[in-house]
Amino acid sequence: MYLTRKRMSEASIAIVKEQKQLRREKLLTNPALIIGLIGFMAILAAAILIPIINTTDPNAMAVTERFNAPSTAHRLGTDEFGRDILIRLMYGARVSLWVGGSVAVFSCVIGTIIGIYASYFKLLDHILMRICDALIAIPGILLAISLITTFGTSSWNVVWALTIVYTPSVARTVRASALVIKEQPYIEAAKVQGFSSFKILWKLMLPGVISPLTVQASFIFAQAIIAEASLSFLGAGIPAPAASWGNMLQDSKLVFSRAPWTMIAPGLAVITCVLTLNLLGDGIRDYLDPRVQGGNKK
Repeated sequence: MYLTRKRMSEASIAIVKEQKQLRREKLLTNPALIIGLIGFMAILAAAILIPIINTTDPNAMAVTERFNAPSTAHRLGTDEFGRDILIRLMYGARVSLWVGGSVAVFSCVIGTIIGIYASYFKLLDHILMRICDALIAIPGILLAISLITTFGTSSWNVVWALTIVYTPSVARTVRASALVIKEQPYIEAAKVQGFSSFKILWKLMLPGVISPLTVQASFIFAQAIIAEASLSFLGAGIPAPAASWGNMLQDSKLVFSRAPWTMIAPGLAVITCVLTLNLLGDGIRDYLDPRVQGGNKK
């Protein structure tokens, strides 16, 4: 008996070691995840450290330095008010990451609540999914503009407007995953044992939707950054003169022919950040996919 238990224990330890090795291989052979994570951490570090690295006010005007081309004094040049574009770009990263992160968190939390309850209760499913379908049918940018126009332009209104735009897609994703989990034998067993609906939903079903939810959160993060820049470019986003990538693009549209660097820098910043987040999302999806082993899809 002792030898049998010892062998079982050794077999369990070997399985755990093999799983850890497999996860390590999946991580090391996942260039999208590594590149995306490094790029995102670099952008995040720049946004966090800019007040320490440089104490210059991003909104401070210097009329004598208007439209200076990129030089050693101003690495990315200056805009029509003489403001340093590099400094504004790094402060703009703080705004974009805050908006994108807040929208991703709020939409995922609210969408998860809606989706998981809709998957379990048929009456709620009919009501909530019809509301989600109606919201999804409206172009996202138009819905956001109409909400911001109604409640006014502010950073928080931008966040809540975009949260309303992206929550329905999260709810439908969570609902689809939860419907599959609901049919599993262990859920039926929990019902027979008298588990409460709350316990079944949040202790048994929720862990099964975390993987697709994590992937979708990364893509919503990127989409929200584009949406914020678009709204600010149209004058319905972060109020000026706050340093945001969208405001920088809006300020540059009338002076692009004279000073193209004023638009190129924030445009490249948006593209780089979004591509980084998309790579991160793709990497997370492959890492969590059980069919992908050692970087090769089986």
